[in-house]
Amino acid sequence: MPPDQPPIPREALPPGWGPIDCCDARFEYRHSQPPLELIADRTAADRSHPGLGLCRCWELRYRYFLTDQTITEVIGRVSTRRAAVKGTLACMERIHETVSTTDDPLEVRDVLESVSLPDLVPDGLSRSSP
Repeated sequence: MPPDQPPIPREALPPGWGPIDCCDARFEYRHSQPPLELIADRTAADRSHPGLGLCRCWELRYRYFLTDQTITEVIGRVSTRRAAVKGTLACMERIHETVSTTDDPLEVRDVLESVSLPDLVPDGLSRSSP
Protein backbone atom coordinates (compact mmCIF):
# COMPACT_ATOMS: atom_id res chain seq x y z
CA MET A 1 0.00 0.00 0.00
CA PRO A 2 1.44 3.43 -0.87
CA PRO A 3 2.25 5.39 2.30
CA ASP A 4 -0.08 8.29 1.43
CA GLN A 5 -3.07 6.01 0.76
CA PRO A 6 -5.46 5.69 3.72
CA PRO A 7 -5.23 2.22 5.30
CA ILE A 8 -9.03 1.97 5.53
CA PRO A 9 -10.81 2.33 2.17
CA ARG A 10 -13.51 5.02 2.08
CA GLU A 11 -16.20 2.44 1.34
CA ALA A 12 -15.35 0.61 4.59
CA LEU A 13 -15.68 3.73 6.77
CA PRO A 14 -18.80 4.23 8.88
CA PRO A 15 -20.86 7.34 7.99
CA GLY A 16 -19.35 10.64 9.11
CA TRP A 17 -15.71 9.46 9.00
CA GLY A 18 -12.98 10.51 6.60
CA PRO A 19 -9.17 10.38 6.39
CA ILE A 20 -7.21 13.54 7.19
CA ASP A 21 -3.59 12.32 7.21
CA CYS A 22 -1.75 9.20 6.21
CA CYS A 23 1.92 8.32 6.06
CA ASP A 24 4.03 5.29 6.84
CA ALA A 25 4.16 5.87 10.60
CA ARG A 26 0.85 7.65 11.26
CA PHE A 27 -2.73 7.88 10.10
CA GLU A 28 -5.66 10.00 11.23
CA TYR A 29 -9.41 10.01 10.68
CA ARG A 30 -11.95 12.70 11.55
CA HIS A 31 -15.59 12.40 12.49
CA SER A 32 -17.89 15.32 11.79
CA GLN A 33 -20.44 15.00 14.62
CA PRO A 34 -19.40 14.70 17.36
CA PRO A 35 -16.23 16.43 16.21
CA LEU A 36 -13.32 14.15 17.06
CA GLU A 37 -10.28 12.53 15.52
CA LEU A 38 -8.74 9.07 15.84
CA ILE A 39 -4.96 8.90 15.51
CA ALA A 40 -2.71 5.86 15.11
CA ASP A 41 0.96 6.67 15.56
CA ARG A 42 3.96 4.34 15.47
CA THR A 43 6.00 4.97 18.59
CA ALA A 44 8.72 3.50 20.78
CA ALA A 45 7.51 0.59 22.89
CA ASP A 46 9.35 1.85 25.96
CA ARG A 47 6.26 1.62 28.19
CA SER A 48 5.27 -1.86 27.06
CA HIS A 49 5.84 -5.03 29.02
CA PRO A 50 9.59 -5.78 28.77
CA GLY A 51 9.02 -9.49 28.16
CA LEU A 52 7.50 -8.74 24.76
CA GLY A 53 10.79 -7.56 23.28
CA LEU A 54 9.12 -4.87 21.15
CA CYS A 55 11.07 -1.83 20.04
CA ARG A 56 8.12 -0.18 18.20
CA CYS A 57 4.36 -0.35 18.57
CA TRP A 58 1.31 1.69 17.54
CA GLU A 59 -0.44 4.04 19.93
CA LEU A 60 -4.11 4.76 19.31
CA ARG A 61 -5.40 8.11 20.54
CA TYR A 62 -8.45 10.27 20.13
CA ARG A 63 -8.63 14.03 20.03
CA TYR A 64 -11.66 16.10 20.85
CA PHE A 65 -12.29 19.79 20.82
CA LEU A 66 -13.72 21.92 23.57
CA THR A 67 -14.57 25.58 23.17
CA ASP A 68 -11.05 26.89 23.71
CA GLN A 69 -8.83 23.80 23.83
CA THR A 70 -7.94 20.53 22.15
CA ILE A 71 -7.56 17.42 24.30
CA THR A 72 -5.83 14.19 23.26
CA GLU A 73 -6.32 10.93 25.19
CA VAL A 74 -4.68 7.51 24.73
CA ILE A 75 -6.98 4.60 23.85
CA GLY A 76 -4.26 1.93 23.95
CA ARG A 77 -1.19 0.47 22.26
CA VAL A 78 -1.14 -2.39 19.79
CA SER A 79 1.75 -4.38 18.38
CA THR A 80 1.31 -3.96 14.61
CA ARG A 81 0.04 -1.55 11.96
CA ARG A 82 -2.60 -4.12 11.02
CA ALA A 83 -3.85 -4.17 14.62
CA ALA A 84 -3.85 -0.35 14.59
CA VAL A 85 -6.04 -0.35 11.47
CA LYS A 86 -8.43 -2.92 12.96
CA GLY A 87 -8.53 -1.08 16.29
CA THR A 88 -9.19 2.27 14.62
CA LEU A 89 -12.01 0.81 12.56
CA ALA A 90 -13.48 -0.85 15.68
CA CYS A 91 -13.43 2.54 17.46
CA MET A 92 -15.16 4.21 14.49
CA GLU A 93 -17.85 1.55 14.37
CA ARG A 94 -18.47 1.72 18.12
CA ILE A 95 -18.79 5.50 18.01
CA HIS A 96 -21.15 5.24 15.02
CA GLU A 97 -23.30 2.65 16.82
CA THR A 98 -23.53 4.33 20.23
CA VAL A 99 -22.73 8.04 20.08
CA SER A 100 -25.08 10.24 18.12
CA THR A 101 -24.48 13.98 18.16
CA THR A 102 -23.29 14.39 21.72
CA ASP A 103 -20.72 16.97 22.68
CA ASP A 104 -20.00 15.12 25.93
CA PRO A 105 -16.35 14.01 25.92
CA LEU A 106 -17.02 11.68 28.87
CA GLU A 107 -19.55 9.70 26.83
CA VAL A 108 -17.05 9.38 23.96
CA ARG A 109 -14.32 8.30 26.39
CA ASP A 110 -16.58 5.64 27.93
CA VAL A 111 -17.43 4.28 24.49
CA LEU A 112 -13.78 4.13 23.40
CA GLU A 113 -12.70 2.47 26.65
CA SER A 114 -15.14 -0.36 25.91
CA VAL A 115 -13.49 -1.22 22.56
CA SER A 116 -11.47 -4.41 22.62
CA LEU A 117 -8.23 -3.78 20.73
CA PRO A 118 -6.58 -6.61 18.78
CA ASP A 119 -2.95 -7.42 19.73
CA LEU A 120 -3.06 -5.10 22.74
CA VAL A 121 0.39 -4.32 24.13
CA PRO A 122 0.39 -4.68 27.93
CA ASP A 123 1.71 -1.79 29.96
CA GLY A 124 5.15 -2.50 31.45
CA LEU A 125 4.35 -0.46 34.54
CA SER A 126 1.73 -2.83 35.95
CA ARG A 127 2.92 -5.04 38.79
CA SER A 128 2.36 -8.76 38.98
CA SER A 129 1.56 -10.43 42.24
CA PRO A 130 4.42 -12.37 43.93
